[in-house]
Amino acid sequence: MNNAYSFLQEIGKEEHYSFRYSICTLVSKKDEYFEMVASFLEAGFNPASCEYLYIDNTHGNSYDAFAGLNCFLRKARGKYIILCHQDVLLNFDKRDALEQRLAELDALDPQWGLCGNAGAAGPNYIVYRISYPGGLTQSKGKFPEKVHSLDENFILVKNEAMLALSNNLRGFHLYGTDICLQAAMRGYNAYVVDFHLTHKSRGNPDGQFRSIRRALIKKYNTLFRSRWIQTTNTSFYLSGSRAGRMAGNGLFLFFSRMWHGLKKRLK
Repeated sequence: MNNAYSFLQEIGKEEHYSFRYSICTLVSKKDEYFEMVASFLEAGFNPASCEYLYIDNTHGNSYDAFAGLNCFLRKARGKYIILCHQDVLLNFDKRDALEQRLAELDALDPQWGLCGNAGAAGPNYIVYRISYPGGLTQSKGKFPEKVHSLDENFILVKNEAMLALSNNLRGFHLYGTDICLQAAMRGYNAYVVDFHLTHKSRGNPDGQFRSIRRALIKKYNTLFRSRWIQTTNTSFYLSGSRAGRMAGNGLFLFFSRMWHGLKKRLK
C-alpha cells in the first residue's frame, strides 16, 4: 500500500480477546465478594486467562445494575463476560463443566448470545440448576433450555454479540429480562444450561421491583407497538398480530395517505 496511507488498518473476521473470561460484579460487601472470587479461583478461573472487574458500591450505589453492567459490557476484554452477584459460590461445577456447556451451545445453536443457570421459557415454566444454603438443591428443565428471560445471579454473555442493557431503565431488578429482549432484537438466543452453583440469596422483590417492572413493560409496549415505518425510499407496517399486518396492505396505505392529506388541507 502507498506509504501515504500507512495508517489504514485492515481488520479480519477473527475476533481476538485478551482473556477467556471477564468476571464482572457489583460489590456492596467486600468480604462476600472476596469469598466469591476465591470460589472462582478454586474452580479454575485463574488470573492468567480471566480478568476480574468490579464496581465499588460499598459506600452507596454509585452505579445501579443497568448502568454498571453496561460499563462492564463496554470494558470487558474476555471472549465470555460473566455478570454475577457477589453472593454466588462455584462450589459444585468447575470451569471444565462450563466449557463443556458452552461447546454444547455452539453445536446446538450458533446464534446463542447469552446463558445462565436459571430463567423462564414460558408462562409458569421456570427452569433452573441451583443450590441454596442449607443443602437445598433445585433442578428443573431439559438442558440446554431456550428461554426468554434469565435470572440475574449468573449470566454469561458472548462478547461478540455486542449486547447491552437498556439505557432508559434504572435499578437492580429485571435486567436479566431486559438483556434477553435486547439479545432477541439483535438476532441472538438465550439459554439456561446445566451449570450448578450456590446462590446465597433467593432475591428481594421489594417496592423497587414493582416500579421497574412497570417501567420495563411501558418501554417494550411502546417499542413493540404496531406502526407505520417510512424510509427515504419505501414504507411498511409493523405489527405482531395478523389483524395488524392486514391493516398494513397497500389499499389501507392508500386510504391512510388520503386521510392524512385531507386533514392537512382542512387545517
